[in-house]
Amino acid sequence: MSQAALQQTAPRGAARVLRDYASLLKPRIVVLLVATAVGAMLPAARGFPHPLAVVAVILGGTFAAGGAHAINCWFDRDIDAAMTRTRRRPVPAGRIPPWHALALGVLLNLLAFAVLALLANLLAAVLALTGTLIYIFVYTVWLKRSTTQNIVIGGAAGAIPPLVGWAAVTGRLDLTALALFAVIFFWTPPHFWALAQLIRRDYEQAHVPMLPAVAGGEGSAKRQSLVYALLTIGASLVPFFTHAEGTVYLAGAAVLGVGLVAICVLDLASGGWTARLFKYSMVYLAALFVLLGIGTFSA
Repeated sequence: MSQAALQQTAPRGAARVLRDYASLLKPRIVVLLVATAVGAMLPAARGFPHPLAVVAVILGGTFAAGGAHAINCWFDRDIDAAMTRTRRRPVPAGRIPPWHALALGVLLNLLAFAVLALLANLLAAVLALTGTLIYIFVYTVWLKRSTTQNIVIGGAAGAIPPLVGWAAVTGRLDLTALALFAVIFFWTPPHFWALAQLIRRDYEQAHVPMLPAVAGGEGSAKRQSLVYALLTIGASLVPFFTHAEGTVYLAGAAVLGVGLVAICVLDLASGGWTARLFKYSMVYLAALFVLLGIGTFSA
């Protein structure tokens, strides 16, 4: 091979390696998680939060969530290898040594703690670390392989970012912050069970007891999803009653919530709305936290 060809090939190889390592962080999920943390900062600050706190939450949240996902990729490499959707990920495909994923995850969480503790406050740093510990030890190691309620309990990890954002601004937690935690906690089962229904064969092959993938579990998942959607609406309205948000937020949250419940009802009735539920649930969460910001400045 000519020197020119080698020079063309090397950068492409390096780029592929970087993409593989970046994929361990599951960037699309990280973006959504960090957005909920930043979204919570606006009502916490009653306006624009301090720029340094925003930087701390964006960097610390990215490091914490990405690091937790990297450790998950290390631990779940056997499950990922058995699932069509995940078998091409870099660890099960053999493109990255498993210990690299573990080391990267640990390093990123150490950085997350340091960034949040130094640029925000200790409570925000401890909350971010708590989210990682729940995700790894409670969900990934303990619940995921042992109970159909894995995502219900383990979903608490994904609900912590708003607490991190709130604490970074105020140095404490209050009822509004806990309500935002509850929104994501109750939202998680309808969202994730919709995905699990769409890829149930993968979970069956990997012997992971996601509720829709076990015998008789699909109907139960749909019924419970409706209950959790109703709870999501209830939690989403709390910021209005705590006077953290105004009528603009209240109206928007109600409309978004009714949409979530309606799609759950349609999915329960016909079974043909599962993909729409999965897609709408992502739109719902992003839109709700955008509304937090809009409502803060329109209250």
